[in-house]
Amino acid sequence: MPATVTKVAALSGSLKKTSSHTGLIRAAIELSKGAIEGIEIEFIEISELPMLNTDLENNGTYPPIVEAFRCKILQAHSVLFASPEYNYSLTAPLKNAIDWASRPPNVWAGKAAAIISAGYDDFGGGRAQYHLRQIGVYLDLHFINKPEFFLNSFQPPRKFNRGGDLIDEEAKNKLKQVLLSLQEFTLGLISKG
Repeated sequence: MPATVTKVAALSGSLKKTSSHTGLIRAAIELSKGAIEGIEIEFIEISELPMLNTDLENNGTYPPIVEAFRCKILQAHSVLFASPEYNYSLTAPLKNAIDWASRPPNVWAGKAAAIISAGYDDFGGGRAQYHLRQIGVYLDLHFINKPEFFLNSFQPPRKFNRGGDLIDEEAKNKLKQVLLSLQEFTLGLISKG
C-alpha cells in the first residue's frame, strides 16, 4: 500500500441526474473502495456554483459556496474530470468551475489530473478532452497521458444502466487503469514536492 493516500477531487461536467459521466465517477469511487489501495475519491458537486462574476469577489474572498469548492480542490492531490463534449468543447458548468478555482490564488496549480469521457463513438468526448488539456496548460495542471479513456456508450452491449451506473466490466477495467496511472503520477509529483 502506498505510504500516502492519494486524495482525488472528481468533477462531472454533466448536471443530468442520470448522467453517464457522473456514473463514471461513481464507478471510480467504487473501484477506490475495493480494487485499488491508497486512493480516496470524493465527488465534488458543481451544479450550485454561481456563474463566474468578479462582482461577487470581495477583497480576495469569494461567495461561501465558491470558497468551499475551492477548498476541496486545494485539499486534493489530484483531479479526475468526467468531461462530456458539447459542440467540440467542454460543458459550461465544468468551464465555470474551472474558472472559479483558477481565480487568485489558482488552486489547480501543480496538481495531477486525468480525464474520462463517454460519447457517441470510439472517440466520444475526445475533442473536449483535448480542449481541457489546453486549458490545463495555462492552469499548471499536469494531465496523465496514458491511458486515455474514451467510452463509446451507445454501441451494444449497454455500458450504463438506466440510472447512469457503469455496468460494463471491460470499461471498469479501463477506468481502473486510468486511476492507477493517476495515482502513480500523483505520488511522483508529491515525492518531488
